[in-house]
Amino acid sequence: MTASQSGTGLGQHARTIALCRPVQTQSQIREGVAEKAGSGGLPSLADCDGMTDAEIIEKLTELNGVGRWTVEMFLIFNLARPDVLPVHDLGVRRGFQIAYGKRKMPEPEQLERFGQRWKPHRTLAARYLWRAVDGE
Repeated sequence: MTASQSGTGLGQHARTIALCRPVQTQSQIREGVAEKAGSGGLPSLADCDGMTDAEIIEKLTELNGVGRWTVEMFLIFNLARPDVLPVHDLGVRRGFQIAYGKRKMPEPEQLERFGQRWKPHRTLAARYLWRAVDGE
């Protein structure tokens, strides 16, 4: 059974996760996601609608090869969550450096503290920070 066959709707996400990994690891990640989805250990997209961002992060990072950054990208691009600030993302950190004229990139903890003022629109802030890097 594949992740897309399991009915969770996370098949595309499994492929997205795997793209940044070596080929052998990619297939292992996809198999792990499919196995979890098939056994009911992975929330469906409908389940995600009723979960907080923190709950989704906790549940999906249980998967081998899936880290916080991957889940944050899933929250932003697949679930369209409005209040996600991926503070470990180099593009977001570099964008902050550019936008605020800093000599060096902020540490994730610094960006997390500063980003509190953007609640509940931190996803939009992340998009602007990525855009700042694109315009560099």
